[in-house]
Amino acid sequence: MAECERLVVRLIATAILFLGLTACGSDETAEEEDAIPSEPPVEQLYNNAMDSLISGERQIAAQQFEEVERQHPYSVWATKAQLMTAYANYQNGDYGDAIIALDRFIQLHPGNRDVSYAYYLKALSYYRQITDVGRDQRTSEEALVAFQDLVRRFPASRYARDGRHKIDLIVDHLAGKEMEVGRFYQKRGDYLAAINRFKIVVDKYDTTTHVPEALHRLGESYTALGLNENARRVAAVLGYNYPGSTWYFDTYELVEGVEVEGKPEEIDNAGALDWLY
Repeated sequence: MAECERLVVRLIATAILFLGLTACGSDETAEEEDAIPSEPPVEQLYNNAMDSLISGERQIAAQQFEEVERQHPYSVWATKAQLMTAYANYQNGDYGDAIIALDRFIQLHPGNRDVSYAYYLKALSYYRQITDVGRDQRTSEEALVAFQDLVRRFPASRYARDGRHKIDLIVDHLAGKEMEVGRFYQKRGDYLAAINRFKIVVDKYDTTTHVPEALHRLGESYTALGLNENARRVAAVLGYNYPGSTWYFDTYELVEGVEVEGKPEEIDNAGALDWLY
């Protein structure tokens, strides 16, 4: 009996020692877990990014929105953060980064309710980079394509109306570029090259404000080449479509060799970029 009691005591002691070791191990594990810094909740990350954006720290906000997606890639907040990253970059003037982020959002979430806004913001990112007519107009053409894509895909969206308005402005700007090049050739005496440029304005950009001047410049170039009948036809077109335009009176004086009294003052269509903003 005594032998059995000693056996039970040893078993109990062993059990107590095992439990003690387990408890110590649990305490050490808990301490180790407490030592590892936990990531903040996704809502906090997103709100921190919004606070940075509101306070004007746009570049920091873009980085914080990217962190939301990195830490919580499968949450609804990640989708929102993707679009807000693009918006923060756009507001900061980082249009290239904004376009990259928007293309990614559009590709990943084509059915998202905010995808029309993504198309709009992408077009605006190109639009803000448009330069004056004396420079390369590749960005103008990219902006035009982007706005046309927006209007085609989402004709009834809240952004389509502004998209159509900006399409008109961009087309007028591109026509201004053709006029700039045409005038350059005309001043050099390269009248055939100038005629080709002015014809582009008349044929391709026929709804823009530059058409009356383009017709007049055509008349000047035809006259310089001795193509007087062509110049008279241009004057007739001007008189029919723009009877009150100063360009018509200038062309009439040119082809008829007479001076018209009381004609309106000439309007400069070269323009600046005031319309852009």
